[in-house]
Amino acid sequence: MYKVMVMPKYKIAVYAICKNESKNLPSWIENMQEADQIYVLDTGSTDQSVEILKNKAICYQVKHYDFFRFDVARNDALAMVDEDVDICVCVDIDERFQVGWRKILEKYWKKDTQLISYRYTWNFNEDGSEGTVFYINKIHARHGFCWKHPVHEVITYMKEGQCNIQYVPELQLNHYADNSKSRSSYLPLLELSIQEQPDDDRNMHYLGREYMYYGLYDKAIATLKQHLTLKSATWKDERSASYRYLGRCYYAKKDWVQAKEYFYRAILEAPYLREGYMELAYLLYEEKNYHGVIYFVNEALKITQRSYTYINEMTSWNETPYDLLAMCYYFLNDKERALYFVNKALEINPKNSRLIQNKEYFEQM
Repeated sequence: MYKVMVMPKYKIAVYAICKNESKNLPSWIENMQEADQIYVLDTGSTDQSVEILKNKAICYQVKHYDFFRFDVARNDALAMVDEDVDICVCVDIDERFQVGWRKILEKYWKKDTQLISYRYTWNFNEDGSEGTVFYINKIHARHGFCWKHPVHEVITYMKEGQCNIQYVPELQLNHYADNSKSRSSYLPLLELSIQEQPDDDRNMHYLGREYMYYGLYDKAIATLKQHLTLKSATWKDERSASYRYLGRCYYAKKDWVQAKEYFYRAILEAPYLREGYMELAYLLYEEKNYHGVIYFVNEALKITQRSYTYINEMTSWNETPYDLLAMCYYFLNDKERALYFVNKALEINPKNSRLIQNKEYFEQM
């Protein structure tokens, strides 16, 4: 009997950029074996990354940059991919697909498909459950695309007409961040991005958020307010996040009146998102306004559909809302409700030692 060879429906190539990823590379290469080809552009590793790529017979190049920017590096990596490839899959070295990803991709990719949007888990909770989840689109046709922006780069359709995007919820990519790696280059690259495109609402928002992360609150406030004035800043989810970050900045500056005002604005901008209600609830908890906390947490809990964009906050969807309710009812001397809600929190995170101690304390009372 002759074995019938089944030819793949599409030629699929994975491409990535790499720098000092010797710990991650072996498992990443194993995870990418479902592709027909794997391309890696090393941008100046000083560890064993290049040796691993060589030993694994991966198609690689080494390129040193006088000034590194992510869009240039990703475009250089994409240029390595053969011209006859049907589907290009851009994956970072700290990311892993669930096994069987190729079959799912081939199932949904059509001849006129140009871009795939799929499920992405950015981080995980302590108990291993999903944290922040949203959809990304870094799988694309070989031709007609390039990467733009020095950082927080996006794959951009360059042809005329509308890009045909296919949404694939079955396709799952997980991110396992190496927190020991520095992201100090992000801030100057974001500043450069805004210098190049001052009307880009997305990176203006990112720059304001980055200033907030660095504790540069006055710069963050000015930048986030600038984001909200841009004509292109029309996405309510992101506008709501800018209002929330403004509230956080004013809170850090101990201007609680302004902080509260911006948290209210976040809610009004996107009342369908939990995050604004929860931000305000945290502030009210600090003010010991426990009835206010209970009201706004319950308003948040009425929202049962989680947004699958990068805007959603893990603490709005884990045990935190029930934890806040339990503490508020404890301080209001309603021990039965305090016990009820700490049990609700433990259903989500049963290994949280503080919640376990609170439950034991409430039971004794």
